[in-house]
Amino acid sequence: MKNWIRRGLFILLAAALLCGRAFAMPETLVPVGRTVGIHLRIPPVVTGFAPSGSAREAGLRVGDCIVSVDGQRIASAAELRSRIGQEPVCLGVDREGEHLEISMTPERAEDTARLGLRVRDGITGVGTVTFYDPATGCFGALGHSVNDPNNGRPAPVAGGSVMAAQVTEAVRGTPGHPGELRASFSMDAPVGEIECSDSAGIFGSMRPPRAGQALPLAPAAQVKAAPAQILANVEGEEVRAFAVEILKIDPNNREGRNFLLHVCDEALIERTGGIVQGMSGSPIVQDGRFIGAVTHVLVDDPTLGYGISIETMLGHAGPASQDAGPT
Repeated sequence: MKNWIRRGLFILLAAALLCGRAFAMPETLVPVGRTVGIHLRIPPVVTGFAPSGSAREAGLRVGDCIVSVDGQRIASAAELRSRIGQEPVCLGVDREGEHLEISMTPERAEDTARLGLRVRDGITGVGTVTFYDPATGCFGALGHSVNDPNNGRPAPVAGGSVMAAQVTEAVRGTPGHPGELRASFSMDAPVGEIECSDSAGIFGSMRPPRAGQALPLAPAAQVKAAPAQILANVEGEEVRAFAVEILKIDPNNREGRNFLLHVCDEALIERTGGIVQGMSGSPIVQDGRFIGAVTHVLVDDPTLGYGISIETMLGHAGPASQDAGPT
């Protein structure tokens, strides 16, 4: 147990460096491609108000993220409740990137002090593990930021966990209607811890996954507009390789759009229609080298999508181009 704790602390440091974009570029990583359940802890986000409306009258809005009470940082709804008493409080709120201070007097209900609002402090969904590093136990997944469903902005992640999952259904994507993977998993059986998140994905430590061998990495500048493969888990627990074509390469794009790719594998198109939600993070391999991960689907054509390069995901991309953006 002590060895595991020491190892966990080391991995925590490694993951923190990852999200600080100071992670040393390894020579090889294991492309994983396994679907996992993801639970992210976030500071309390306002989702509604009590009929009294006092919190709304004080100036709070749906989507506000409560980050402190009387100057003390909080990271959960339980911490928020524990800081509320009979006296007026000053709430530190993040609203669309702006920090606000909102003062209000808690309500009394059945001898309990309440703010008169509903909050949530977690985001749960399905995604795909991109890589695993056997040398450190670190993993990366998704290849893009996790956005708060209320306001569409990147969620202020305060940790979380990943769970082994089994894909139970693949809702096919059609033009104008993105599909999705649906999976079952147990929140009580985590296989890894999320230590940080940024625009390139979620990162942390996990138990060694059932995956293939480590592959050498290739920077975006060495990727060719040519056939490649994605490793995806679209049924049960099986990870399969599916054929894609790299159509366009933008090595300097830092928005998760280093590659434009086309799914040309008939088996995957039959199963999912192409790229669907939940496949974000699926590794991309070309000529035996690990080049990146699937990140986005083009809504009008689910056989088209974007990928992030492995160097961008690890924080080693070159200067941002002046015309970076969607194709």
